[in-house]
Amino acid sequence: MLRGISGNVLILGLVSFLTDVSSEMIYPLLPLFLTAVLGAGPAFLGVIEGVAESTAALLKLVSGIWSDRVRRRKPLVLAGYGLSSVVRPLVAVATGPLAVLVIRFADRIGKGVRTSPRDALIADSVDPGLRGRAFGFHRAMDHAGAFVGPLLAAALLATWVSDLRIVFALAAIPGLLAVLLIAMKVRESAAVESAAALPTGDSFLNLVPRGPLRRYLLILLLFTLGNSTDAFLLLRAGELGVSAAHIPLLWAFFHVVKMASVYPFGALSDRLGRRGMILAGWGVYALAYLGFARAQSEWQIWVLFAFYGLFYGLTEGTEKALLVDLAHPAERGAAFGWYNFAIGIGALPASLLFGAIWQQFGPQAAFGFGAGLAALAALLLWGLVRDTHTVRGAPAA
Repeated sequence: MLRGISGNVLILGLVSFLTDVSSEMIYPLLPLFLTAVLGAGPAFLGVIEGVAESTAALLKLVSGIWSDRVRRRKPLVLAGYGLSSVVRPLVAVATGPLAVLVIRFADRIGKGVRTSPRDALIADSVDPGLRGRAFGFHRAMDHAGAFVGPLLAAALLATWVSDLRIVFALAAIPGLLAVLLIAMKVRESAAVESAAALPTGDSFLNLVPRGPLRRYLLILLLFTLGNSTDAFLLLRAGELGVSAAHIPLLWAFFHVVKMASVYPFGALSDRLGRRGMILAGWGVYALAYLGFARAQSEWQIWVLFAFYGLFYGLTEGTEKALLVDLAHPAERGAAFGWYNFAIGIGALPASLLFGAIWQQFGPQAAFGFGAGLAALAALLLWGLVRDTHTVRGAPAA
């Protein structure tokens, strides 16, 4: 079942599981804590998330490029996870909304520092023919943590504690375990140390991806502009009769589908090719969005969430595996930096645009717009980016 999962990939998967358990013990409760306990309004919550995610997107680019320059991934991975694990539980002692803003900002700095070097380290640590399997496994562990974290927080509040601050403090335990695993078990890969450096010079323009990699990233950015926050799906679910009590169950069910599908589909991309798997995923996305546009009852929402979860299974690990296939070994960190940056800068306008279309023309138009951009991106991917999954350790031409 886990054939080809190297020690680094296994440990980094466990690290992501523990970190997501820690994060998701806090994150779903944060809006309630800010508004009911600290007296902040919805606008301030938007400021917190906007600042946090924009910071993370920029630092993912910088840290990825830097890890290529110094040819070391582990120090950045350890520093990023360490910072987040230390500051995240400090929400337990926050006395005002501004303190939460600072803590969330520091947490996202940690995420920005670690993400691209971690993904590059996974790529460095696995055989080229097993990249889809490796990234699929990592994403499955991440989703498992996102599923367990809220359930653990809910169980604590239902059976043992009544103060949100205690739950936030207890979230430090899995986070610190993750940091210890990195320090003790993760090893720097020989691949990054031995990769021949690219003659890029110091100009920023020389750091911008070229050729098929650039086309792939631009197509991903286009797709992201139609891929709004999944909060709109929950809003649509509420409109069609899913009760407030059932929304958390629907969300947990959605995570189970993602967790169960991302590893096998990632492994399948090693055998059948990356591009076809991504095209299938984007097709599922477009059909799911058209389904959300036309849905009329609660049972249809549950079916659509299950179907939509397959989009993540088909694409999450496979998109990263194709990125590595297209990148030169000496620029993997930078490639992941640009990948995360493109998705990060596209996410905010995507949600703003989707929300504006919904408000002006209704949910059918908004979901139709998202489906249309997904279809356009799929056509461009099919026509402009070739599959390179059979290449062993060589950059794309």
